[in-house]
Amino acid sequence: MRILLISSAFSGLTQRFFTELEDAGFTVSVELHLGDVDRLLEGVALFKPDVIVCPFLTRRIPQSIYENYHCLIVHPGIKGDRGPSSLDWAIQEQNTEWGVTLMAAQEEMDAGDIWASKTFPMRNATKSSLFYREVTQAAVDCLWEALTYINSPNFKPEPLDYTKSSIKGQLRPLMKQPDRAIDWKKHSTHEILTHIWAADGSPGVLDIIDGKPYYLFNAFAEPTLKGKAGEFIAMTDHAVCRATIDGALWIGHLQPQLESGSKGIKLPSTVILKDLLHKKTPGLLGLTSKSIKHLAIDYTAPNRQVPCQEVWYELEQDVAYLYFPFHNGGMSTQQCQLLLKVYQHIATLSVNVIVLMGGEEFWSNGIHLNHIEAAENPAEESWLNINAIDDLIYQIITTLDKVTIAAVAGNAGAGGAILALAADWVFAREGVVFNPHYKNMGELYGSEYWTYLLPKRVGHELATSLTELRLPISAKKAWRIGMIDKMLDKQHKIFVAQVKHLAKAMSSDVENLHKQLNTKAKTRCLDEAIKPLAAYRQFELTQMYANFYGNEEYHLARKRFVFKQSGEQVTPSNIAIHRQLPEEMGKLTSGSMYHFVWDDIYKLGDTLIDSEHRDLFNLANQLVSSGSQNELIANIDLLFEHVKEHFDAEESLMQKLNYHDAKNHINEHRSMLEKLTSIQNKINQQDWKPNDIQVFIDRWGKHILYTDMPLNDYLKEPKFESIA
Repeated sequence: MRILLISSAFSGLTQRFFTELEDAGFTVSVELHLGDVDRLLEGVALFKPDVIVCPFLTRRIPQSIYENYHCLIVHPGIKGDRGPSSLDWAIQEQNTEWGVTLMAAQEEMDAGDIWASKTFPMRNATKSSLFYREVTQAAVDCLWEALTYINSPNFKPEPLDYTKSSIKGQLRPLMKQPDRAIDWKKHSTHEILTHIWAADGSPGVLDIIDGKPYYLFNAFAEPTLKGKAGEFIAMTDHAVCRATIDGALWIGHLQPQLESGSKGIKLPSTVILKDLLHKKTPGLLGLTSKSIKHLAIDYTAPNRQVPCQEVWYELEQDVAYLYFPFHNGGMSTQQCQLLLKVYQHIATLSVNVIVLMGGEEFWSNGIHLNHIEAAENPAEESWLNINAIDDLIYQIITTLDKVTIAAVAGNAGAGGAILALAADWVFAREGVVFNPHYKNMGELYGSEYWTYLLPKRVGHELATSLTELRLPISAKKAWRIGMIDKMLDKQHKIFVAQVKHLAKAMSSDVENLHKQLNTKAKTRCLDEAIKPLAAYRQFELTQMYANFYGNEEYHLARKRFVFKQSGEQVTPSNIAIHRQLPEEMGKLTSGSMYHFVWDDIYKLGDTLIDSEHRDLFNLANQLVSSGSQNELIANIDLLFEHVKEHFDAEESLMQKLNYHDAKNHINEHRSMLEKLTSIQNKINQQDWKPNDIQVFIDRWGKHILYTDMPLNDYLKEPKFESIA
């Protein structure tokens, strides 16, 4: 069956549908509805779908589409609910139950015949949290139910009939700022909290602070602090606490409304209000009549000390659980440094296992683009941010006396997806979507040791595919390809219970724990000998430096992302298979992730031999960077001749000196030359893959370390000094 997803953006729900359908073997493609109706119609005609599903739409579907195709719309509301602010109203009015409805498209919005509907109990949570958890799962359940009806002759969708008792929803208008408005001197903490939660993600609740308009986000109830309603009474490093009539709440993020009416950059509240919070004059005009108390958090102490805390850990027996639910998953330079500091502290404790819990909706999305965009020098801040997250990942990789687990409950993207792979074990909740690639952000190369961590789990060829094709993958697919170790239950509570059970079992099985740690140490030493982590980092950061300082692609893409500006008004070809030319389908950038770095660990101390060994690494890089078939042929010939001449000279010397291990040494030479001959043949037949040369270089590195070095030591014996 061919299923076309029509959506206003390749959003989280659209990605979840995409991965679910791909995993099930459907032919699935995406066409973004960006306002150009003719192009939308063209996309439908090109793909010729059996079914069209619309997970996220802000525009109408043309009549010519829904009259000629099964066209199903996802609406985040119960039966009968209609309008663009469905979930907002449900949260703000404190409904105890809500749902998702899958209905046929028609002229009147959200009024089509009902194909499937699911309900769920409402948590006290933000709109984003409810959407990414309950709404998304209910929508997936509706999708699978509806697909069973497509070819069923006896199925008839349910007409929307408000006279039926089962139809409890109603048409609701777009929720506007007057509907969201809060009054600090009248509304309770809970009322204000639900207003902010109902606007979380977008658009935020517009409020006035010191006479200026700001949108409020990321709010938490404060259990003990009190003050005069409306006044700011406390702050942490990132959040501010404002008193209500019956308590107080923390506001983690603010977004200024600009004079033009547009929005500025959403940032931590203390960053937005830094000039006000650090005024020398008493009173802080419009903020408070008293000084604001700064609460210093002791991050070395276990457990959460304030509701807005971004990093904390819990101890349960010999297991430490490290939480870092950063807002929307972004990790700024300072947040990475804080997380590293807490991780390093935990690593000094007498625990056997460290579990990286991340956040529940977003495990991590890598570097923080908002912080970078707001920096005085975005290129410099990008550089600091990528190095800070690299430092964190290096620390995790090199933790050899603890077992580390990444417990991925929420979606993970870019550097955040790679961060999870730094752990010894990766457990993911069913339903999680991974985006282990960078190039959508202005052809960003990416760091976080991804050229070490990703191929180590899935192999070089698949790592290239994942990063070049830039498609999301499900937890199920990540498990199938070896990117993660276990896929656990889709329910968050059950997932956490399963993670804790597995972590405790690992910690209590002392014999197996020691085996794991011994194997881990040996593997790390071997990997370091073959290619040091520093070499991976150096190469990646060289590419990133060019991204940050060499061109504007990344900076323009980041600006569009932060300010939600439209880029090119077409569907990206990587998600629209119906728009790909046959020769482009599945096409990868040759050698884009392959790099071969000479390291001092390979030095033998002989100037000539070291130079020849180094030249081979350079020739390998030249090969994978070839821009045409003719270049490939010329470069493999150069590489082959260089290796053969080097081996011939080495073999002649061994025979002259009657070297005791000459036979085994020469056999290794023959084997490697056969590999190069095989690569030559593949290149001539236009059937080669960059992984072929990666395998050869890996063998070459081991040959230097374990075969050439003993020969070199033999040559240094006193009896050969005259020859040297």
